[in-house]
Amino acid sequence: MGVPLKNLEQVGGMPLVSRAVRACVRAELIDEVVVSTDHAGIAEAARAAGATVIDRPEELSGPTASSESAVLHALDQLDGDPEVVLLVQCTSAFIDPHDLDAAVAKVLDGAADVVFSGLETHEFLWSAAGAGVNHDPAVRPRRQDREPHYRETGAFYAMRAAGLREHGHRFFGTVMVQPVPAGHAIEIDTPGDLEIVRALAPFVDEPEPIDVDAVITDFDGVHTDDRAYVDQDGREMVAISRSDGMGISLLRRSGVKLLVMSTEHNPVVAARARKLGVPVLQGLADKRTVLRDWLSIEGLDPARVAYVGNDVNDLGPMSEVGWPVAVPDAHPKVRAAARVVLTRPGGAGAVRELCDRVLAARPEPAETAPAPAPRTELRVSPVARPVQVGDKYIGAGHPVYVIGEIGINHNGDIDIARRLIDVAAEAGCQAVKFQKRTPSICVPPEQRDQIRQTPWGEMTYLEYKERTEFGHDEYTEIAKYCDERGLHWFASPWDVPSVEFLESMDVVAHKVASASVTDMELLRALAATGKPILLSTGMSTLEEIDRAVEVLGTSKLVMMHATSTYPLPPEEANLRTIVTLQERYGVPVGYSGHERGLQISLAAVTLGAVTVERHITLDRTMWGSDHAASLEPAGLEHLVRDIRIIETALGDGVKRVFPGEEAPKARLRRVTV
Repeated sequence: MGVPLKNLEQVGGMPLVSRAVRACVRAELIDEVVVSTDHAGIAEAARAAGATVIDRPEELSGPTASSESAVLHALDQLDGDPEVVLLVQCTSAFIDPHDLDAAVAKVLDGAADVVFSGLETHEFLWSAAGAGVNHDPAVRPRRQDREPHYRETGAFYAMRAAGLREHGHRFFGTVMVQPVPAGHAIEIDTPGDLEIVRALAPFVDEPEPIDVDAVITDFDGVHTDDRAYVDQDGREMVAISRSDGMGISLLRRSGVKLLVMSTEHNPVVAARARKLGVPVLQGLADKRTVLRDWLSIEGLDPARVAYVGNDVNDLGPMSEVGWPVAVPDAHPKVRAAARVVLTRPGGAGAVRELCDRVLAARPEPAETAPAPAPRTELRVSPVARPVQVGDKYIGAGHPVYVIGEIGINHNGDIDIARRLIDVAAEAGCQAVKFQKRTPSICVPPEQRDQIRQTPWGEMTYLEYKERTEFGHDEYTEIAKYCDERGLHWFASPWDVPSVEFLESMDVVAHKVASASVTDMELLRALAATGKPILLSTGMSTLEEIDRAVEVLGTSKLVMMHATSTYPLPPEEANLRTIVTLQERYGVPVGYSGHERGLQISLAAVTLGAVTVERHITLDRTMWGSDHAASLEPAGLEHLVRDIRIIETALGDGVKRVFPGEEAPKARLRRVTV
């Protein structure tokens, strides 16, 4: 049994005719690709792949018509005969452009009049009557003692055009073979052949960039290795790859839309999606219908969408998009339906691999270094470009960058610092921040000899500041430990030597404390580093901030609204200043808080704060000036959790009917005229 309209059957995500045309287009020695057909669908697919289409007359379209007659008819429609004509048959799904070039070259060089694709074989052939066709049954030579034969694969035939016209047949004159690999030698005649090439396509096809506008992923088996760890209370944990996060971040920055779809109800799905800053739809019974609705709402062309799955419930949504993608350990039916099979398994970098291939198809973002704006022209567009800090981005459209401000709450104890780093990592922060001073510069002369009562006994204020200051050894350990915990770290330098010290530690960014907004010498040193700068604006006027921005520039600047009252009373929070700063300076704006509780920080996120910094402590009753206005571990964990919930709840501002509303709408909505 044959395959009706098999040239339109999908293999590796595209019709067979498109695969053949693409192979010819990529060959260097082929000047024009022509498809002869009497079918409108085949013609449309051929044109889309880059071919010229010639309408084949009815008398040449029946089952008794030869391929040569169609080729000769096509030649008659062209302006003049080419020197070489190549007959390519779409029933061979795997055609290497290099093999096409090699065949054409043999004809052009005069080595042959005809070159056909053939598979080397040492097989013994028999007739139905039991007679040896290519061997003497009484003499069975070893493989190495026999000359190879070649089986005609039917993929392509390169012919001298004049010889084809003279003989009217594809074989004439000197005939040579162009060997092709066994994986390319399957010709599709039956539905079984079609299933075989579909299963082989992900492994035979060369990897190519994935040019799409949106990426949708399943969760279990794609972001994870499809296993779950269950504790005694029935709570599940899963293993993910940290590298996926960077890939997702880069995709979001490039403008690609993202969505996670899952049939699972487990909160771990939403938690991971929040961490990635990706919308999630979970608990879905019919992923295919929901996907259709989402594509319609977002106005996306399904042909320019990728869906990544691993199990049979992903077959429906995979069939709706132009780029169905599978992980390598996916169900066999899913691998067979995929246009792309990734090389990395789920939970081990599959999502990152996909992101890299999508990014490879997109233009590199233009990197511009805007000149510092004069003070009279500081009012720029409120649409701020995100600022890259390490492997993260701070700005609209990216997850809120949460900073655990350790500051001086380590009390000069590296073990306390490590414990606070653990607190930040376990709460889900992206960074921790310290303060770096040269006490002999920063402590005012009139305060240096003042006697202080400290946990280490009575000492001068200068001795106390030196006692609690970390040096190279401590910060080396901090840098190593933050890297192990997946956190960025940086500090607020209070003097120029501290800037130089932090640069020697290769921090990802620098923070300007509110007290340093008017320290022009320090600001110039920071600007010279070329690193991203986070500028706190507490106890500052707009004019003072203007002068700081003139020195720092805006290309890598993140501004932090702050009020330098410890602890901060609600009436002094003045959160609407976040909007004022966004509009005045056109840079990402965050919030540095010193209040008790979480409400003000969470409100800042709803007003557009793209980063939130809060002091953290192991215990607010510890000795030191900043502990009382700091968050304890549970408070920090709740802050990060609630920020991620708010991010998800804010949405994109486009009014739509969501999938969860469909059932109530059908049940409750009355429409009257």
